[in-house]
Amino acid sequence: MELNNKVAIVTGGASGLGYAASAALIEKGAKVCIFDFNEQAAKAAVAQLGSDNATFATVNVTDEASVQAGLEHCLQTFGQLHIVLNSAGIGPPEKVINREGEPLPLDNFKKIVDVNMFGTFNVLSKAAAEIAKQSPINDDNGRGVIINVASVAAFDGQIGQPAYAASKAGIVGMALPIAREFARYGIRVNTIAPGLFRTPLAESLGEKVVEALGNSVEYPKRLGDPKEFGKLVVQIAENDYLNGEVIRLDGAIRMQAR
Repeated sequence: MELNNKVAIVTGGASGLGYAASAALIEKGAKVCIFDFNEQAAKAAVAQLGSDNATFATVNVTDEASVQAGLEHCLQTFGQLHIVLNSAGIGPPEKVINREGEPLPLDNFKKIVDVNMFGTFNVLSKAAAEIAKQSPINDDNGRGVIINVASVAAFDGQIGQPAYAASKAGIVGMALPIAREFARYGIRVNTIAPGLFRTPLAESLGEKVVEALGNSVEYPKRLGDPKEFGKLVVQIAENDYLNGEVIRLDGAIRMQAR
């Protein structure tokens, strides 16, 4: 896919990996509509990215009406849609049995799965229905690409991550069946499973913690740069033969139990 003048939706695009991907897509000539629950952060992101290149909608990815309203805003602003990056997510750690011997409340587990897995499906399903209506953009009758964001936790979930790991494993499990279904529409589906990245959240832990986390990576011995995530998003969007895949972007880290 030639990215110039293509249109992307990026959930969670106001900060962290989502913002880095938005910047990378815009650098290639794409237009970006940020879906984010944090309106103030989204406004600031659009100001940085440039209002000619970006817009935003305050969206709760778990709410069907909210997602549909965001889609309508994107289409009214830019007229079309070709790329969806689902990077919105949450992941507060909680053990199944806490120190007092009490079980994890089911609602706490559900909330993480609701945002991460159900939110991803909610956005991709509604966005794909719109993309499928559009005319093909290449000789292979392709119409677009959906890129979901899982995590290495889907494979190497640590103690305290039961809900987060389960939600991300669900995203991994969606990739192939949806890619097969969407083949008839010329819509590709791929998944990125990031490892440890130097996001604002990671930096808030302090430099000593960041250095220790970086040393747990095989090579290079550091946390990932969000720009490296953005590069992979661009490469997946551009390469029309990449479909149904889950790509770990993690410096060969394999997370330990703790």
